[in-house]
Amino acid sequence: MRSIWNGAISFGLVSIPIKLVNATESRSVSFRQIHTRDGGRVRYRKVCELDDQEVPQAEIGKAYEDADGTMIPITDEDLASLPLPTTKTIDIVAFVPASEIDPIQIAGAYYLAANGVPAAKPYTLLREALKRSRKVGLAKFALRGRERLGMLRVVDDVIAMHGLLWPDEVRRPEGVAPDTDVTVRDAELDLADALMDTLGDVDVDSLHDDYRQAVEELIAAKAEGVELEPQPAPAGGGKVIDLMAALESSVRAAREARGDEAAEASAPVTELKPRGKAAPGKKAAPGRKTAKGAATAAAEPAAGKPAAKKAAAGRATAGKAPADRATAKSATAKSATAGKTAGRTAGRTAGRTAASSKAASPKPADGKAGAKKTAARKRAS
Repeated sequence: MRSIWNGAISFGLVSIPIKLVNATESRSVSFRQIHTRDGGRVRYRKVCELDDQEVPQAEIGKAYEDADGTMIPITDEDLASLPLPTTKTIDIVAFVPASEIDPIQIAGAYYLAANGVPAAKPYTLLREALKRSRKVGLAKFALRGRERLGMLRVVDDVIAMHGLLWPDEVRRPEGVAPDTDVTVRDAELDLADALMDTLGDVDVDSLHDDYRQAVEELIAAKAEGVELEPQPAPAGGGKVIDLMAALESSVRAAREARGDEAAEASAPVTELKPRGKAAPGKKAAPGRKTAKGAATAAAEPAAGKPAAKKAAAGRATAGKAPADRATAKSATAKSATAGKTAGRTAGRTAGRTAASSKAASPKPADGKAGAKKTAARKRAS
């Protein structure tokens, strides 16, 4: 990596020669401006407003514009003559906990490399001291014509420095927060916590710039003369009507996206109805004998046992239960009727036979009537 600044770290009376290199780089796709009519490149030219002539870089200097529009020229010699002790020095002024640095102050990031073999020992000493103290170093340094504030910390085995904004460069968030009183319920906080837990951690190295990738694919397709199909625009965020519903939906969607089993547990479950008596008009299930059929068969009279057995066997057959029950009842009724009819017929026949026998046999004579008839016959003779 090419160094952008050479100097030294001032650590008390210890001086550590270092080289400053950029720790970050921009990967965004840059575009050029063209003339849409003919595709010609559009360039910016630096032109003097007084003579309307293009000015070369060697003739361009600096100036400060006063409130009334007056230009006050400032030369490089003027700036070099200023008492700036940090021109070539990163001066550590304090060591503080990292929590005292507001992340909103962090600007650029740089790596500090030891410049030469003699710098290795003091460089390592400062690095290990930062590790053991778990603190960061606050430093002042000058870069690109201005003094800046920096924070030194350890990244792996390298000392890194983050450029910081001066405290007066950070704007206060006045008028940004909601100006209405809002009450957040515990249930809403619980759902927000659940959503945070469900989303969980992420591997930062797995994140990438989807838009840049799409732009690169578009450029490659254009270069090959291929027209890409337009992609549907992402759905915009709508107005939140029910915060609780939105939180619940977010938790459910996050669980489903992560393949969590909890998502399945929260899905609606169709409860199966217990097995029972078939609804009117429906046939009994094939091969099932109901308790009612068994009780009916047991309660049939003796005369109808064969028919009852047939009815019970018929009820065990699919789709014939109602017809077999009717057959069994009919057979039982016929058997009972036949029994009664036979009994009545036998009684009548026996009665008629006894009457006939009584009429055929002579009646015994009465004692007094027989004596009178005998006496009358004697007198007649």
